Amino acid sequence: MAVRRHGESSAIIDVFTESQGKHSGIVRGGASRKMGPMLQVGAQLDVVWRARLQDHMGSFTPELIRSRAGLVLDSRIALAGLSTVCALLGFSLGEREVYSALYRRTIATLDLLEDKDLWPLAYLRWELALLEDLGFGLDLSTCAVTGQTDNLMYVSPKSGRAVSKQGAGDWADRLLPLPEVLLQKGDASDAEIILALQTTGHFLTHHLASQLGQKPVPEARARLLRALSRNL
Repeated sequence: MAVRRHGESSAIIDVFTESQGKHSGIVRGGASRKMGPMLQVGAQLDVVWRARLQDHMGSFTPELIRSRAGLVLDSRIALAGLSTVCALLGFSLGEREVYSALYRRTIATLDLLEDKDLWPLAYLRWELALLEDLGFGLDLSTCAVTGQTDNLMYVSPKSGRAVSKQGAGDWADRLLPLPEVLLQKGDASDAEIILALQTTGHFLTHHLASQLGQKPVPEARARLLRALSRNL
């Protein structure tokens, strides 16, 4: 997920694993020309971790499974998307907290980076899954006010529940938009996806970040929205 220099020749890398969650470790020689190309953000690695004690940072011996750097060089959106996924994982996950389903979804989402048509929607679905796994999932099945399942047009910024046109009443201007793409209906146009990401972004900023001590949501996400907006 992230790489930072450690001393003269080593690097500390943060990896997201299926069985150990987010995990940090030192890679000896990780800052060298030989190792540098392997330790790219978004790369899929096979790592062996060693430490004297379980609570030590320890060290990694990595082997490259798949590099994704080449997939994003020619696409501003793919580059912004890859950076955003990695930045949000680093931002939101606690050290060694296991999220196996999110790990598998992350791999599947990153595997779609080359598909310019599918990637924006896949990213939106991934962001919804991230919120769900961290306890801030949206409940868009029924109106929070009336209980009805049709004419759902808004999302409550407090509860994350859907609100119908009738249920909103005079409060409509205080609610978040609920584009059809969040209901898995209609065409997943870039405009719809951007609108949906504005809604999910509220919960990243005002719910998740608040729980994490008001840390700012990574700037990479704002760059992704700007890249998507340029396609309109």
